[in-house]
Order: sequence, then C-alpha cells, then structure tokens
Amino acid sequence: MNQKLIGKKHIHMIGIGGSGMYPLAQVLHAKGYYLTGSDNNETDTLAAVRAMGIPVQLGQCAENIGDADLVVYSAAIAKTNPERAAAEAAGVDMMERSELLGIVSEWYQQAVCIAGTHGKTSTTSMLAQILFTAGIDLSAVIGGKLPSIGGSGRAGNSDIFVCEACEYVDTFLKLSPDIAVILNIDEDHMEYFKTLDNLKASFTKFAQKSSKYVLYNGDDANSIDAVRAVSGKELISFGTDASCEWQATDICHTAEQTTTFSVLHNGELLGTATLLVPGLHNVLNALSAIAAAHLTGLNFRQCQEGLLEFHGAKRRFDIHAKVNQITVADDYGHHPAEIAATLKAAKAMPYGRIIAVHQPFTYSRTERLLDEFAEALQIADIVALTDIMGGREENTRGIFTRMLAEKIDGCIWFPQDENEKENNTRKYQNFDDVCNAVCQIAKPGDLIITLGCGDVNKLSKQIAEQLKTIHC
Repeated sequence: MNQKLIGKKHIHMIGIGGSGMYPLAQVLHAKGYYLTGSDNNETDTLAAVRAMGIPVQLGQCAENIGDADLVVYSAAIAKTNPERAAAEAAGVDMMERSELLGIVSEWYQQAVCIAGTHGKTSTTSMLAQILFTAGIDLSAVIGGKLPSIGGSGRAGNSDIFVCEACEYVDTFLKLSPDIAVILNIDEDHMEYFKTLDNLKASFTKFAQKSSKYVLYNGDDANSIDAVRAVSGKELISFGTDASCEWQATDICHTAEQTTTFSVLHNGELLGTATLLVPGLHNVLNALSAIAAAHLTGLNFRQCQEGLLEFHGAKRRFDIHAKVNQITVADDYGHHPAEIAATLKAAKAMPYGRIIAVHQPFTYSRTERLLDEFAEALQIADIVALTDIMGGREENTRGIFTRMLAEKIDGCIWFPQDENEKENNTRKYQNFDDVCNAVCQIAKPGDLIITLGCGDVNKLSKQIAEQLKTIHC
C-alpha cells in the first residue's frame, strides 16, 4: 500500500476543474481530506467543485497553496507555474495527477482499469453507466463527461472503481487494477514508445499488474501478442471471432445511431444487446464493458438495461445541432483508426453526404501517420482541415496542414501566411475560414462532423450557430 498520503491533512490541487483532476477531488473529498484548488477559467465543473465546499481560487499564484502539505498537479502544469514553483521552493511534497490516480486505485477491491489506444473513454463511460443503472454506488474517473453521473467522475461507497488507463508515457503502469482491460493496441505516442514492440511490452506490463483478470480483444493481433507473456491471471478474450469467450454476433444497424448484437458467453447465447451509439468499434467497446460488468457481479439483464441508458460520452459522436436537416456533430477521434471507425459508422447511417472537418493534433503524429490520416479521411465525401494544433510540441519537423491536404482529393484548407509558417507563431486555427466554407456547401441531409482531440469542438458549435443564421 502506497504511504504517500498518510498524514496529509491539506491537499492543494492545481487545475482542480480539469476533467482528470475533478474526479480525484471528488474521491479525496469523500474520504475526508481537506482540499483547496485553483484554476484559470470559470466552468460548470469548477462550480461543482465549489458546491462540494472546496475553496477554489480563480487564477494561479504562490499564495494559493497556503499551508498545504501536498500539492497535486497535472502533466499540463509546467514547472514554472507559480503554485508549483512555490511548493518546490518551500519543500512541500508534490505529486503528479497520474501518481495520485494510481494510489486511489489501490483503495478498491474491484478496480477496473480500461486501457487501449482507442475507445477508453467510451468503454469506461459504458461500464460506469451499466453499473450506475444497476444501482451500484461506484467510483469512477472518466476522460469525458457522462451525463448520468453529472460529469467526468464520481465518488461512491462500494468497492468498485472504474477508470481509464492511459498508456501515454506509461502512466497506466502506476495503476493497481484488479480487472485490466485491453481494448486494442495501435501505433500512437510513438515519440515516446519509438517502436510497436515497445508499446506492446508496456501493455504486457500493465496486464501483469492486474491482481485477478485480464480482458483483452481477441480480434486484435497486437492485443493477443501483448498478453502472451502474462502469467498468474485469468485471461479472458472478447470479440467477434468464435474463439473468444465473449462473442458478439448478428450485428445489425437498425436505425440512426442504433445497433443490435447477440452476446455469447463461452458459446451460450445470453441475449441481444441494443446500443444507442454507432459503429462496430462501439460493439466491441460494449462487449468488453459487459464482460467487465459480469466480473464485478452483474448479470446480462442489468448490462442490457445499462446500455439502453447510455447515449454516448461527450465528444464521442456528440450531436450538437440539427439545422434545416443538416446534422452537426463532434468526435474526439484523433488517430487514423479512430477517424476511420467514426466515418465508417457515419456512412452506415441514413445521411446524405459526410463532411469531415479535422484538426490534426501534434506534429509528430501528423508526420508519422500522414498517409494513414489521408486514407481515413477520404472515407468522407468532403474533407476540410484546420491548421495543426501542436499541443505539447514545437514544429521542429516542418510539417504543415498543406502536406495532408495535398493527399486528399478536393480537400478544403486555408494556407498560413508564409511568415507565420516560418516563425510558427500562428495564434488561431483558421476556424472562421473553415466555418464559412463548410456552411456554404452544406445542404439538407448532410452530416458535418468535426474530428480531433484539440479544441475543434468549438468549431463544431460555431458551424451550428452559423447554420442557424443562414437557415433560420
């Protein structure tokens, strides 16, 4: 058992309103810790933090840490942040958010930690919804907002804890899962992992950390490879292949954003599940959630009922508006495999044209997977691109949106000013240009879907608002 929280009375959380920090604040508050926090922007989440009685300062300065004996920060908080710098100067203990999440995962007898290159948020949300609908007083840490629990997390009194297990820089190796779930393994974050073998080796280590079960995707060769070396755990596969212990068959897209599939467990037909979010990828996500829920003690009927209450997590095929029969949606997909899955799901629905608006995220990923991005995006009928959002990276690679646009027939994009290209100083993502272009070509029956993990969701809302002025 980790000893780092023993004796701590006052914990200060920098960025307490963040989607990853807020659930931890809920859990720590429920456990009786005195918390304070700070953040830079007023949000609904920050209001929820204050509603719990936690003092929050807007803006960050050295004085905010007060007499805290532990300061928690996220990976996005730089060493130069005034609160982090003050804590270091004063010799106050500090902890990165992922380490705290790892400690929290030790407190529960049934910690379900869900890993995978794609689908973590959707699957964690599905499982949380199933458990919540069944009346389980669970705790949860989710990478997106789940409406039924009022946000990205929940603090409960049961021994069940559900959380995302992110592989980036091996943060998931800090967790202590009792049930480890591997949804899939695909090349991503290669600036850290370097090779696919290294990535698979990290997933092997994650699976080996489980105290009881490892659920893995039996349709995914990389996931199968990753669990080969795992020992001392019960390995359970899920997928569409007949060799899987949990199998989805008779998959049918019955209507807009509705899918049904039969569920077999060890060859026995349990019944039919109905899913209100689209795509084969979500069938596999739901199947893994059913299998995980079964391991926590739920029956299939409870899983069926929970899935009927699941209408998607925020930013996962999230429909923002319908204007003059034009649908505007947003999706977090930022890897070619995710984009392809989302666009294939959209193509299976009764829309006219699919207009994909993509914001590439990080220069390294865009450069490494340029051809794969082009192939995935061309599933859409029309593609529009914004500038690349660098995130944590500087553009030392000389990679620009035009390099992707040139690989996509008829792509809509707006080149940067030459000086801005050279100096890498562009301060916005040409959203106005893209919004105007997309709104001009959209017609009844179209789906406009923004894709990316940056701030492209703002563009989705901007498009929806502009369409209203045009068509209303």
